Amino acid sequence: MRFKGYLGLELAFLGLVLSVCAAAQTDSEVSLGDLARSLRKTKAPEAATIVDNDNLSKVIADVENVRLSTKPRFSFDGAGKKFQVSSPDGTCSLSFNANATALLTSPFVAQDLPPSELAKLDGPATIHGDTLELSLYNATTWSVKEITLGLTIARGADTKAQYYGAAKLLLATAEDVVPAEKRSDLTVLLHLKGTAAALETTVFREKVDASLNASEPGQEWHWAIVGAKGIPPTPAPEDSK
Repeated sequence: MRFKGYLGLELAFLGLVLSVCAAAQTDSEVSLGDLARSLRKTKAPEAATIVDNDNLSKVIADVENVRLSTKPRFSFDGAGKKFQVSSPDGTCSLSFNANATALLTSPFVAQDLPPSELAKLDGPATIHGDTLELSLYNATTWSVKEITLGLTIARGADTKAQYYGAAKLLLATAEDVVPAEKRSDLTVLLHLKGTAAALETTVFREKVDASLNASEPGQEWHWAIVGAKGIPPTPAPEDSK
């Protein structure tokens, strides 16, 4: 009798275990998809690539390949006032305003002074050896950068003695007096470069050809400013209305 009781108890316990296992198996099969989705959602982000001595050369090669395969990009904004250049090496942005016309005509290019301003340039000049020095006073509002100077070397009459035959005394009314002959003078152009600010005196220097003998005692020479180049004054900004 006691044996039959133990056998029944064991059979009941075995049935309970089998039912629990079946239920657990059924529950696990149903929740596998949910479990996978939950794992994907909670998956930690991949760690950033660590650059060390082992992969440094590879990282540099990859960056260089990306840089070479990417072309610069040029773009304007919607209003057309900003110009932007983008590339892997850097980004450059330019903006434009109402004074952008100054970019088209450079104010630093020397221009010819008008005759009215050219007449305001003056000063003494001397010749020392083979160098001409001009102390120029700039009475204009321009910044003078170059002076074109005309140097004239006077040639006197030929002083060599010549025989014209026997002298004769003639009355002034008997024959027209022959005018004296003059030789042509020698004129050369010199370009003296420097910077003469407005309302200031500046010394310009330039070499003179030694064959002109301009520095010899008694040699007569003349000079004149025939041209000049400079930068005009910046116009005053207009008052905003």
